[in-house]
Amino acid sequence: MEYKGWNEFEAGSVLFPFDKSGNAMVEQHADSRVYREDSSYTASVAHWRVEKPVFNQDHCINCYFCWVYCPDSSILVRDEKMSGVDYVHCKGCGVCVDVCPTNPKSLLMFNDYETNEVALAKWPTKESKKKD
Repeated sequence: MEYKGWNEFEAGSVLFPFDKSGNAMVEQHADSRVYREDSSYTASVAHWRVEKPVFNQDHCINCYFCWVYCPDSSILVRDEKMSGVDYVHCKGCGVCVDVCPTNPKSLLMFNDYETNEVALAKWPTKESKKKD
């Protein structure tokens, strides 16, 4: 079977990630699903990334905004808590950082080459609210 590249589809095309039993697959955790070979879940888009979101669990309130708004399903949630970022599928768009409501944010963008440990050491402290 020959697959089309992403730029060969008509605008507005609907792509199905599963060959069959889509409803049954959706009920399973993403790690247990069997995706089509041409699904974006089986391919990495990490090479697009220049910056990456780094997660700091000390500031997270588990609101799931990042999980809901992530266009690539790259936010990892386990046992009802945010647990990190799937860097294989994260393209570094920063949507998760934009929607994070905490102060300081529990997700911040850093250069892709920087380790998460170095990024966490640079984390800002809580900003004080100024009274007028």
